[in-house]
Parts: sequence; C-alpha cells; structure tokens
Amino acid sequence: MDMAYSGCEIMQGTKMSDAKPVAELCSLEIDGAIASLTLRRSEVFNALNVQLISELVEALNWTTQRSVGVTQSLHDSEGSQYLRIIVLRGDGKHFCAGADINMMRDAGAATPEENRADSERLDRLFYSLWAHPCFTVGAIQGVALGGGAGLVACVDHAIGEPRTRIALSEAKLGILPAVIGPYVYRKLGSAEFRRLSMLASRVGSDEGLRIGWLNEVVNSPLEFDQAIGEVVADVMTTGPMAVAESKKLAMTFDAWNEGDQELRLWTLDKTSQMRGSREGQEGLSSFLERRKPDWAPEE
Repeated sequence: MDMAYSGCEIMQGTKMSDAKPVAELCSLEIDGAIASLTLRRSEVFNALNVQLISELVEALNWTTQRSVGVTQSLHDSEGSQYLRIIVLRGDGKHFCAGADINMMRDAGAATPEENRADSERLDRLFYSLWAHPCFTVGAIQGVALGGGAGLVACVDHAIGEPRTRIALSEAKLGILPAVIGPYVYRKLGSAEFRRLSMLASRVGSDEGLRIGWLNEVVNSPLEFDQAIGEVVADVMTTGPMAVAESKKLAMTFDAWNEGDQELRLWTLDKTSQMRGSREGQEGLSSFLERRKPDWAPEE
C-alpha cells in the first residue's frame, strides 16, 4: 500500500448508500461527488475535544474509503458518484478556536501515557485530512487557533475572509505546536513556521494570504459558497486519479531520502505509469477527439 494512504484499506464493495458514521458534534453531507464536513460546536467556537476529534477522524476515514482515489472508480455498484472533493467548514462565528479548555485542563493532570494517546488522536485527525485522496477546501471564518490553524494548514485550498485570524497560539500557554507542526511547516516553510510558533500571535487575512496560509480571501463569509463553487468547478474538470496521485507525489517528495538520480528515475516510472493508465488514456483520447473526458460533469 502506498505510504500516503497506509492504514486505509481499499474496501471492495463500498457504496455511497452505506451508513455514515454517527456523529453529534460534526455533520457529514453528501452531494454527488462532494462531501461537506462541518464542525458543529458553535457555542464554544468549534473547539476540539476528544469526541469531536474522534468524529472528524471517522468521517474522514469514511469519505477516504469512498473516494475515487481509493476505489479507482467514478461510480459505485449502484451508479452513485464516488467522492472527489471535501469541503471543511466550522459552524457559527468562528472556524475553530483550537483545543477545548476542559481538554487542556485535563491534560495538566493526565499521565504521560494519557497525553500521548490524546496527541496520537489529534495527529490522526491532521494526517487523515492532509493525506485525504480528495481535493480538500476549507472555509475559514473568524479565528483558527492552535489545532484550528493545523486544520487550515492541512486543506488543499483555504478560503478566508477579512475577519479571519490564524495563530500557532501554543507558546502563549508554554507549550509547542508540535503535533500540527509538520503540516504547518510544509504549508509555510521553515522561516515562517519558526517565526510564528515563537511569536504565537494572530495572523490576519492579508498576511495569511501573503505567506500562503490562505489561498484566497473573499469580502465576507456570505461569499464562501460562490468561491467554493468556483474551486469545485475547476477541480471537477481535472482527472480525479491525477488529483489523488498529485497529492501522493508531493508527499513522496516530502519524504524522499535517496539521491537525486534515484528520484529522477522514480519520476520517469511514475510518468509512464500515469500515461498508460485508464485515466491517462481517456484524457489523451478526449483531447484528440475534441470532447470532454468522462470524468468531467455534463453541462
């Protein structure tokens, strides 16, 4: 199994009509090839507690198993579309205020083993989002602090608005953004990650756009749907296996520890593999025949 999706078995016979994971603190809605995953703890600004983290991981695993990238098929046995896009949102005024205050309080009295288990659970959340075979879009309103900032770093396309404020706020509490660190580091680069983890200050939407934490800023949250729709329309014209393989390609580059010559040879093999794939052949044929490929939506 490829390292990017290790721990996620390709489940033969999975259908979109299969029961979704039961959840109280988040919701998962399916519309064709698009899944909307929403944090629903608006009364505490969608702060992450053990239950919400666990429910998000289950939702991400369920959608991963029903993605085109894993099933390698556009439709299930009932003709329903497998998933190509995940939209992540936070209900209410703020996207995610980070760790729940009760969870942070309990951490002070927890054993090292208990704190390690909490950290592993949180890492499963970030890795499940970071490595998800679908294209992921985040709508980031208000604050995204600590773990919320980690979620922003893990999506493929983050959309902010003028009130958006993102922070690696852990140092204000005398701790480190270690679990979210690998994802933020890859998103921002070494210098910005180091600076912002030490300052632990909030980054506004303009700076977030400048340093690459955000990919787009709209005038207000009311424009999120339009902006998401434009991204979705673009992604739906792209080969879904190419999307999943592009993410795995980047993750392979991140982890590459052999020489340049070995990397060049690996890319030659990968290019040949994709050109000879069913999707690669369909893409070339549709171009030469001046028609849409079969993965593109009908107008």
